[in-house]
Amino acid sequence: MATREPDLDDFLQKSFLNLDKIDENIYRSTYLWQPKYFRSVFGGQLIGQALVAAAQTVPESQFAHSLHCYFLQGGSSERPVLYHVDRTRDGKTYCSRTVKAVQRGKAVLTMQASFKKEESDPYRHQYKMPETVGPENLLNTVELAKIALENEKLPEKRKAQLGMFIDEPMNMEFRPVDPMHLVRNRNQAPRRQIWIRACGHIGDNVNMHKCAAAYMSDLMLLDVALMPADKKASFATTSLDHSMWFHNPFHANEWMLYEMESPHCGSGRALSLGRLWRPDGVLAISVVQEGVVRTVKDSKL
Repeated sequence: MATREPDLDDFLQKSFLNLDKIDENIYRSTYLWQPKYFRSVFGGQLIGQALVAAAQTVPESQFAHSLHCYFLQGGSSERPVLYHVDRTRDGKTYCSRTVKAVQRGKAVLTMQASFKKEESDPYRHQYKMPETVGPENLLNTVELAKIALENEKLPEKRKAQLGMFIDEPMNMEFRPVDPMHLVRNRNQAPRRQIWIRACGHIGDNVNMHKCAAAYMSDLMLLDVALMPADKKASFATTSLDHSMWFHNPFHANEWMLYEMESPHCGSGRALSLGRLWRPDGVLAISVVQEGVVRTVKDSKL
């Protein structure tokens, strides 16, 4: 990963996953994205950058198969984040890395990531991909947000949130299977399906596709826990931890179905589960995230 391909450079610049190496095992962010309506830097970017840093310290023959993160405090876009990589273990098949993301001398995120060489085994099984409409027949979140903003009855707070999908340079495309996903005009079961892909070329680097998927996986996952809530209520939410398992090869700039559900929310916390499927029905990634979900009692809509 030391030598970047031209098309890889293009995606790294646009998705804010590029890092500067400033010393052995120490990397620095070059840009941090803090969406207009977020209180801190986008957590998916911290996850993606931490995995980029870890991947640059492993042999080219080893690929990320899992990661486990804790968000310790919100990051700011005003100063760079330093990523300190500890080469925890180097084995013949598996190697482990521990990453600490530091800003203003304090840890904002910690990650443990594991990498392994490819191997095959005759025994396999997986869940069946849910039957659903394909992405070619759906509108993306930008198009849906523009339509939703024409609704005069939509609360002002929700209109401000929808503006993120129009104004913010996310460099990823989302196409919800349910076109009413962004409007939130009714209570729903805590389940949703969204087609996602990175916008731009990523090249052939397997680990970089996984970094891009990590970057995208954080957006909207915790939000699924709010689908059964009263639409007049207001909530404060933030991610606590984030785990991913990479099962099968995929390309992050090609469509994948992001199947999400929240089996539990209570005591100020919510758990969300995600599965990313290739269009051919192969399970590519599993995701689990827990986050803070607190009711804001004095909400003003």
